[in-house]
Formats: sequence, C-alpha cells, structure tokens
Amino acid sequence: MVLFSLVASHADIDLETVARLSAGASEVASSVLSENPQVLGAVALATCNRYEIYAEARSADDVEAARAAVVDQISAHSGLPEQTVSTAFETRSGEAVSQHLFAVSAGLDSAVVGEREIAGQVRRALIGSQQDGTASPALVRLFQAASRTAKDVGAQTALGSRGLSIVSVALDLAQELADTSAPGWRQKRAVIIGTGAYAGATMAKLAERGCTDVSVYSSSGRAEAFVASRGGTALTASTLPTAVAEADILIGCSGSEYRIEAADIEAVRGSAARPLIILDLALTRDFDPAVADLPGVELLTLESVRLAAPQEQTESLTQASSIVAEAAKSFEQQQSARSVDAAIVALRRHTMGVLETEIERVRAQHGCTAAAEEVEFAMRRMVKSLLHIPTVRARELAANGEQEAYVAGLHALFGIEVQQPGQVGVASSAPDRSAAECPVEHGTLRAQESA
Repeated sequence: MVLFSLVASHADIDLETVARLSAGASEVASSVLSENPQVLGAVALATCNRYEIYAEARSADDVEAARAAVVDQISAHSGLPEQTVSTAFETRSGEAVSQHLFAVSAGLDSAVVGEREIAGQVRRALIGSQQDGTASPALVRLFQAASRTAKDVGAQTALGSRGLSIVSVALDLAQELADTSAPGWRQKRAVIIGTGAYAGATMAKLAERGCTDVSVYSSSGRAEAFVASRGGTALTASTLPTAVAEADILIGCSGSEYRIEAADIEAVRGSAARPLIILDLALTRDFDPAVADLPGVELLTLESVRLAAPQEQTESLTQASSIVAEAAKSFEQQQSARSVDAAIVALRRHTMGVLETEIERVRAQHGCTAAAEEVEFAMRRMVKSLLHIPTVRARELAANGEQEAYVAGLHALFGIEVQQPGQVGVASSAPDRSAAECPVEHGTLRAQESA
C-alpha cells in the first residue's frame, strides 16, 4: 500500500487555475473510491491558495493507474481537460508526501509563511474525509502526524508568533490604504461575504481591531446561525444592497458560485460615494475584478496579500524546517515498519502451520506422553529461534525502505503471498491446532516456551 499526492498551489501555478481545479473538490475523493478499486483512500485539501489530493494506492504498481483515476475525476468535476489537469498537478510519493503535508500544516508553504489557519484546514480536511468514509487508516495517520508537527513547530519556534495570517495581512493592507488607525476601525462598517471558517477568522480579526459594525451575507442562508454565536448583523438578499452602499470595507470569504458584479456595486453606491476597500480573499472570486475600475474603490486580492506578506526570520524557518524533516522521517519509518508487519505475520503463520503438522504426527505415533511433550517443547523452541533472525532482518530492511525485497524473498523461497491488513484472505494461514485437544496437561510446557 503506497501513499502519493497531487499538489497544485500558489507556488507553481496562478490562483485562478487553482480555483478552477478545485471546483467540486468535496466530491472528488468519494467519486475516485467508488469507481477505482486500486485506490484505497483519498483526502482532499482545498484552501485559498492550494488544492491537493492525498491518496493511497493498493501497491506501487497501482500508483500510475490511481493517479490517472484522480486526474479523471478532477477533470470531470472541474470541466477542465484531463491533459490540463494532469499538467497542473505535481505528483509526490514516498517521504516527499509527508514532508510536504507537514510543511503545509506548519505554515511553511503558505503565502503568509507561518500562518496558523492552515493547520485548522488540514484538520478539517481529515475530519471531512472521515465523515465521508474516504480516509484510509494510513491517511488518517498521515494527517494526524501533520497536525502534531504543526503543534510542535508552533510550540518550539518563533514562527508564526506574530499571529500573521492571510486575513491579518489583508487587513493591514486595508489599514494602510485607508490610513485607518486603531480608533478608526471602530467607526468603520464592514460587510463579510461567506460564513465558513475563513469568515469566522475574519470576524475575529476585525473584532481585535475594534470594528464592531459587521454585517454578514451568505447566499446559502446561513448568516443567521453564523452571527448568533459571533455577533454582527445577518443580511438577506434584500438587505445586502443597502449594506453594500453604506460599507467602508467589503470582504469576500465564500468562494461560492455567488459573485457581486461591478455594475451591482456601482448601482447602489453611485458615482460620488465615499472610498470603498474590497478584500477578495476567496479562491474563486467573490467580486467581479472590474470593481477595481470603479471610482473610489480599491481592490485587494490573494495575490496582493502574497506580495505584501513579510518574510519570517531565517533562524525560525531553519528550525521549523528541521522539525518537519525529522517528523517526516519518523513517520516514514513507522510506515515501513507497519508495512513489513504483515510479512512477519505471514511467515510466522506459515512456519507454525508446518510445526503443528509435525507435532500432530508425533502425537499420532507416540500419544500424549511426557516424551512427546518434550519433543513438542524442543520443536517449538527451535522454530522460535529460527524465526528470530528473519524477524530482525525484516525490521532492518523496513527501516531502509527495502521491505519489498523481504516480501519478494518470502514469495520466492516459501511461496508465501503477503497481503496487507484490510485485504481479504491472508494466504498461507494455518488452522489453529490447539494443544487442548491432548489430554496431557501442557501448562508447564507453555510456561517454559514463553520464558
């Protein structure tokens, strides 16, 4: 079983393409699993500046077919040609999968380096996939390890200690444009489009700056529930135009199909309206880009935020990168050890099956006598000794990433077919022939054997 990932982020392609790729992101994992048996699990991570799919293939030989299946489903849900989708994604495998996800979760790969919001998005991606039943055990372990690594980076380094995030940098830019001091925020009217986690973070940052006149609109009708626990005023389709006309700052956080057009803003505000700042922080734009051409309107986008984001100190980045690298190495070693467990179990079952057959022959010939018991004890001890070195060797090979050679060796020497946990019918398993069938008391023998 092999983990791999498809990565499309702001570091490699433009955000518009990322947005188009991520259309229907929530449905891709389920679709891939339902139609492709070579894919054992999938988790989608879609944020404001990245779209990544983490998946598990049945074997190394199935990775290409599994990748093609993922690309096919992304193409189907986004409407983009398969060739375009395939080219847009970078494929990672092996330790590069955990290395990248751990760096992402720790904020090292964000537009604002060190941001803490991404760690929450990684956690929610796992929770969502678990609820949908698409996360395999290996993927669960991967994402849980990523969350632990993010906590370690936060606790052991100064990275992110300033509390920077896409929202905070965007509001800093807005403050510079409007020359808005802290007291000035209390006099500003803000309208937030969207009610997701991103909108919640925006609401909290506005509150920290003293902005209390905040209205929220959701095209899906969730504004009432959103403001009930956070404060603010819920808007409807009928009250939104008035709120926009009176707003000093509009913030788009939804990324839904709903979009506010330039003509709509111009119609409600008129040509002599006071200055308006629009922060379009959604991956799929909440505002028509043409709003930037309206008189008195300043438009800031994710690209504006990325360019304005401050660089973290080199020492903190080096320390954080070291933590991520060690965590990724540890995770891969644990995965390798797990992958060889099935081979060890298969070898033990095969060997014990042969042993039990021979013991039955001894019992059939000599009965359950003390002499037969001594023979059984000696045979079990010999088998236990013989299995020791192959077991140790399996662990050593797994630590070096050579577990496939061990599995191939078992097949070549003993004809043992190793199947991973979760697969049906482990080959070479022998029936459990218990010594309880023999009338002689074997308690002493068992105690000596386990000693």
